[in-house]
Amino acid sequence: MAYYRIEYFSNALHRTTSFEMLIPNDFREDIGQEAPKGPMRTLFLLHGYTGKAGNWVPEGLPQQYNFAIVMPTAENSFYLNGLSTGHAYQTMLGEELVDYVRKTFNLARSAEDTCIAGLSMGGFGALHTGLAYPDRFGRIGGLSSALIVHGIAGMKPGDSNPVANYEYYRECFGDLDALERSDNNPEVLVKKLKAAGAKLPGIYLCCGTEDFLLENNRAMHRFLAEEGVAHEYHEGPGRHDMAFWSEHIVKVVKWMFA
Repeated sequence: MAYYRIEYFSNALHRTTSFEMLIPNDFREDIGQEAPKGPMRTLFLLHGYTGKAGNWVPEGLPQQYNFAIVMPTAENSFYLNGLSTGHAYQTMLGEELVDYVRKTFNLARSAEDTCIAGLSMGGFGALHTGLAYPDRFGRIGGLSSALIVHGIAGMKPGDSNPVANYEYYRECFGDLDALERSDNNPEVLVKKLKAAGAKLPGIYLCCGTEDFLLENNRAMHRFLAEEGVAHEYHEGPGRHDMAFWSEHIVKVVKWMFA
């Protein structure tokens, strides 16, 4: 499997940035491997808070299901367009990086061929980005997604929680008093797509039963059900850790690409 680390100038971030990419375009004849058949699809795979590109790679799955993986580094941005110059991570991921992959590798040409998934902060990013760009992403996978909008809405200067302070959340999410009504809330995007009669991407959410984000994920599941949005939701034994994510990314990928 070919591995790439690519640097390019990001106009969204006002600086040079990088992403990593895996493409299963080689095979071993000596052990009976066969060349992939059919068009190659693409998965944009998002890291969590404090993470970076390449933190987790689903071993063997790209070869089995014939898909490339694109892994951006988005710092602790929640994959949103922050308030300050050079922090337009939503634009970087949903527009700029997709266009770059299309132009350079002739991949991710349509929503049907392109999926997005992530863990924790990356799960939020996958859900939000997929809903913000339903013409670019056909399926969304969120593992232990950090669906924290309602928990941080209304925070005031001086407030903080064990993860970060008010200033950080305001930089990422904008006006916290208006957050629940803004496009940075995935629920708002769902309602806008429904009102426009647009097709929503397929959605798969999962979370461990010992995960501190379990109730957040259950709340999103209830919201989607109440809105009549078809989706997959699964719980299973596990915490907010790589053991759970390594097990369940197999199920997410099979749902996306099998």
